[in-house]
Amino acid sequence: MVDEQIRFSDADLAEFKEIINKKLEKARIDLDLIKSAYMNDLNNGTDDTSPTFKAFEEGSETMSKEANSQLAIRQEKFIRDLRNALVRIESKTYGVCKVTGKLINKDRLRIVPHATMSIEAKNLQR
Repeated sequence: MVDEQIRFSDADLAEFKEIINKKLEKARIDLDLIKSAYMNDLNNGTDDTSPTFKAFEEGSETMSKEANSQLAIRQEKFIRDLRNALVRIESKTYGVCKVTGKLINKDRLRIVPHATMSIEAKNLQR
C-alpha cells in the first residue's frame, strides 16, 4: 500500500492562488504607500524653518519614521510569506499543516492564505 499525501484538488489550489495573487497585489500597493510616506518625510518644505514646537515636531517625525519602518518590515514579511504560499501551490503542498500533516481548514486559508499550520497545531504550541 502506497501512502498518498493528502492535498487539495487542482481546482482548490487555483482558487487559493487567485486569493493569494489579489492579496499580494494589495500588499505591494500598501508597501509602496508606506515607503512613499516614509520618503515624503524627507521633503524640503519650510516646516523645518519654523522654531515653534521644533523639538516636539522632530520627536514626532522620528516616531513616525520608526513606525513606518516597522510597518514596511511587516509588509515585506507578509509579501514574502504570500510568495512562499504560491511556491507551495506550484509544488501542490499548499494547505498541508507542517506539524500534523493534515489539511488546513479552507476557511482559515481563505482568511490567512499564507498559513502553514492548522489551528490544531497552533494550539499545541501554547
